[in-house]
Amino acid sequence: MTAPPSFVVEDQSDVIAALGKRLAPAKRIDTHGAVVFLSGDRAYKLKRAVKFPYMDFSTVERRRAMCDAEVEINRRLAPEIYLGVEEVRAESGKSDWVVVMRRFDEDGLLDRMAERGQLTPDLMASLGARIARYHDSLAPIRDGFGRPDDYRQSVAADIRQMREQGERLDAAASEVLADKMPAALEPYIDLVARRVEAGAIRRCHGDMHLRNIVLIDGKPVPFDAIEFSDRIANIDVLYDLSFALMDLCERKLRPLANRLLNEWIWRIAELPSAPHHEALALLPMFLSRRASIRAFVDAQAAAVGNGDTSRARDYQRLALSFLQPAPPRLMAIGGLSGSGKSTMAIRRAPGIGRLPGAVVVRSDVERKRLAGLPLEERMPAGSYTPEASARVYVAMIERARQALRAGHSAILDAVFSKPEERQMAEALARETGVPFEGLWLEVPKEVAQARVAGRGADASDATPAVVERQFGYDLGDIRWRRLDASANGE
Repeated sequence: MTAPPSFVVEDQSDVIAALGKRLAPAKRIDTHGAVVFLSGDRAYKLKRAVKFPYMDFSTVERRRAMCDAEVEINRRLAPEIYLGVEEVRAESGKSDWVVVMRRFDEDGLLDRMAERGQLTPDLMASLGARIARYHDSLAPIRDGFGRPDDYRQSVAADIRQMREQGERLDAAASEVLADKMPAALEPYIDLVARRVEAGAIRRCHGDMHLRNIVLIDGKPVPFDAIEFSDRIANIDVLYDLSFALMDLCERKLRPLANRLLNEWIWRIAELPSAPHHEALALLPMFLSRRASIRAFVDAQAAAVGNGDTSRARDYQRLALSFLQPAPPRLMAIGGLSGSGKSTMAIRRAPGIGRLPGAVVVRSDVERKRLAGLPLEERMPAGSYTPEASARVYVAMIERARQALRAGHSAILDAVFSKPEERQMAEALARETGVPFEGLWLEVPKEVAQARVAGRGADASDATPAVVERQFGYDLGDIRWRRLDASANGE
């Protein structure tokens, strides 16, 4: 008989057998940290008696406390799933505890939807908005994990845990990551400190990959948040988002990862002393860490079931790819309302710069930010003054400047009807030393009016009357590359 792995500290076979008998017929799912039984309209999750450096379920008292914590934490994001905690008693008298959940359709898990090619940009937009609202609802933590030495120690722990997997992982890749991951962190260690003081560290989900997000009633619902470690879950909100971004990139879904990133960054409340666009400097390290963690977690799961470790090694290679340099670029897309600027910006962004592509800086978003309004709420009458417009362009340029200085590419999306506005974009590229491309989209007036009339909820307030007015503008000399965007769509 094969001895159990060293991290398994207690035999739970009698409790598992009792639970399986009680729930029969039931489907059983095994992971490195849990045994889940699916029966009828319920799911029952038993925590394995394991002890890892990052997760301790070694005693029944600890497991019960973690069951209670899991329900409390996850009800913030998924109250429709988490029902409570129940005791399970075996015939031997031994007992344990399970989390009781409402069962959902497993075909709605986003990892399965990804395999079937069913994930869409609209779904990623909905997910990005939901995660942003969740992050905004969390209280900042300034006395917990997140300071520079915490990051250094955590990266060192990632490296150590990969090395400890031995032949289950690629030893050469582990050594390259041991060099490159700290190198990606150190130049931005002061930014790490400022993010703590700015309030970016919160008690987050902590494990938000696609397998932990499910579609319920047409809406993406993250579940199975980390309950067992404040150290793992008290993290930068951008690092929390990074797991889903990494997962999408691993599945070769870079455009969807880019859509998720942009929707989140448009909607989350800004931190003036450490802006999220500036924090994009940390994104390569965040993504690489997420892939590295998935590598050793998958390797550990393979150890439990004597399974294949090829996927774990693939994650190592992905972790390295996130750290490959990709010089930033600036693109500006101008054109009158309804010309398809945002559509083109979102379409082009994934292919520009490092993973998962450029951030799109929209004038419509910055206008609502400055006014303190939700993106879908219309600006009050009289808001579109020349002075207000000038403030919007200044804010846009600053957002793009933050991204470019962070090494991340950016796309400016605005009307750019005035020569001086176009010159501001060009000057930013010269200032930051990045390549620049300016595009001017042209469509017939009736096409533009039909597009804005047919829009659903969006940050833009443009109407057919606004388009009529804009077609009377004196645009001056347009030196950007002109494109016929009649077929671009919106």
